[in-house]
Amino acid sequence: MKTLSRLLFIGMLGVSATAGAQNLQKGDYGYLYCHMSDRGEWTAYALSRDGINFHDLNNGDSIFSPRQHARIEGGTRDAFITRKHDGSGYLMVTTDMCVARSGHWFNYGIDLLTSDDLINWKSTTFDFREGPKIFSDPDAPDTYKDYSTISRVWAPQIFWDPAYQWPDGHKGGYMIYYSLLNTPEEGYDRMYYSYADESFTTLTKPRLLFDWGYATIDADINYLDTDGKYHMMIKKEGGQRGIFASVAPTLHGPWPEPLTEDFVNFEGNKMCEGVSAFQLVGDPTWRIAYIEYSSSPKHYRICHADEYMKNFHSPADIVGVDSPQHGSFMRLTKEEYDRLEKHFGK
Repeated sequence: MKTLSRLLFIGMLGVSATAGAQNLQKGDYGYLYCHMSDRGEWTAYALSRDGINFHDLNNGDSIFSPRQHARIEGGTRDAFITRKHDGSGYLMVTTDMCVARSGHWFNYGIDLLTSDDLINWKSTTFDFREGPKIFSDPDAPDTYKDYSTISRVWAPQIFWDPAYQWPDGHKGGYMIYYSLLNTPEEGYDRMYYSYADESFTTLTKPRLLFDWGYATIDADINYLDTDGKYHMMIKKEGGQRGIFASVAPTLHGPWPEPLTEDFVNFEGNKMCEGVSAFQLVGDPTWRIAYIEYSSSPKHYRICHADEYMKNFHSPADIVGVDSPQHGSFMRLTKEEYDRLEKHFGK
């Protein structure tokens, strides 16, 4: 019975679960905004009690050494954070990239991180140029003839999929979805996915998620109890500007090209990306966050959408974060909230 009343009841309990693929939602005390800093290519934290008014932790500085965890370029961009599916810890994925050091907008891999406390992190780096040997299924069919010419691996995110079946028959894996570009073999960035096992230290070979015939990046997927479907917010590179929505019956699609009648269009002809959708406790509607980056200064906005992730309205700048950029949001328990404030400082 996936009714609105059931959704509200689960929200009041502080834990959301569905029969299908979904990331675990837990906590009713506050919110963590885990993001790349606009002051540098590192990962920062901000906290909020109401999901509206935030404050930086650690003065907005890095919560860990980006050089330690980003073994290719030394920068951790586009942080996406979530809980382990069984609630035993936390997971993060970042784009391994440092434009300040390299001087260009190319990169070659991503970082998978795990933590037991949101403070101490362990990581595994995947340099896609190294090809089949880095993946857990080296004998599986290859997406590319030559992995060494991969030129972008951008904005990975995580989705727990209990139905995914591994070769040995056991089920359950973390779908990591991201955009890839291999310049000699494809004309534009496309969305791909791999699977990580429960250790979050392995990755399967990339598989194409969809191809709309033009570049797409920064996808954010959520399952909605209200209609039993998967909703993706995404940036279309080129053409009409804004943040667009696509709806699919399963996690793997088919993902249809977005309609342009209802999308995040508040910024007009300005450039937007880095979308992240989240819900406030007990509220079936959605908040859609994104960065408008063609203005100076840039603006990190949070707008509203209804319980079907439609009818976008009421955009406003995030409050209390000094240098917001591409990131994600996670609900917190009081114990988690207090622990972070004690360790990093209010």
